[in-house]
Amino acid sequence: MAPVLWARIIPWDKEIAVAALESGVDTMWIPDGCTDRVRELGRIRTACAEGDYREGRDFRVIEMKGKADEAAILSASPETVWVVFPRDREVIPLENLVAWRRKILAAARTPEEVTLYRGILEKGVYGIVLLADDPAGMRALASEARRQAGSTPLAAARVTEISPLGIGDRVCVDTCTWIEGNRGMLVGNSSAGMFLVCAENVPNPYVLPRPFRVNAGGVHSYCRLPGGRTGYLSELAAGSEVLLVNEAGEGEAATVGRIKVERRPLLLVRAVSPSGAVHSVILQNAETIRLAGPGGSAVSVAKLREGDEVLLAEEAAGRHFGVAVDETIREN
Repeated sequence: MAPVLWARIIPWDKEIAVAALESGVDTMWIPDGCTDRVRELGRIRTACAEGDYREGRDFRVIEMKGKADEAAILSASPETVWVVFPRDREVIPLENLVAWRRKILAAARTPEEVTLYRGILEKGVYGIVLLADDPAGMRALASEARRQAGSTPLAAARVTEISPLGIGDRVCVDTCTWIEGNRGMLVGNSSAGMFLVCAENVPNPYVLPRPFRVNAGGVHSYCRLPGGRTGYLSELAAGSEVLLVNEAGEGEAATVGRIKVERRPLLLVRAVSPSGAVHSVILQNAETIRLAGPGGSAVSVAKLREGDEVLLAEEAAGRHFGVAVDETIREN
């Protein structure tokens, strides 16, 4: 899952606060008595004496100076939220705390520290507190936190079948993000192989581009979510998060603004991956739906041919409520 994001704005600085709000942080940690100033900017949770979160009641603060500080966190309830100021980017104490599933918000002053703390034990800390001296620095930290929402290896698979189907329900995912290039969503009939379906951001003689939209596929389909999870397209709703990826597999979380389910003609695409596994996806049969290919290419399903190469994410099949599991399973 994407980490909880706090912005520490002590002393108070309105411009940094605006940057934090516009960057989508969850909570502003502010000086006591400044909640009215925050409310003037927008609706967001606050951490201070009179805020939504209060030190001592809802969270505790500690500087990691030695083993005793790590022991203090481990001796407290696992549900206690700790704001931790690491010493000189020390990683081992954080690894120990993450391994013991403690709720740690690590303070970060640079994008490199954001990346470091997000990668602890391949899980990352519970959250990150962004510390910036100016608005540009705050935006850079928040951008790095979002950019690291997920990275997925993609492989070029060879198309072996394109078959028109009957009418069915397909899902358009309208996000709150302007989607550029060949970025889109990973969608498939199985979690074992999900195709990169591009956003509808290319001009067309018949309809205007919808650069916020991914015409993702049949309602039954799997889609990739942030944090390595999957979900069904039918489960998405306004406020859900999906993972947008580019042809390099670099991911970014996007908030869903609207879901459109409409009855449309469908198309089955089947492809074989370099591993020899066969994967499939069901999409709307329309020229505006494109699949990403290697080398920055993309092709409309209306022009797709057997032998073409398309990008997909491949993994071992097996999911339980969206979480990968190791079990015997067969999906066709």
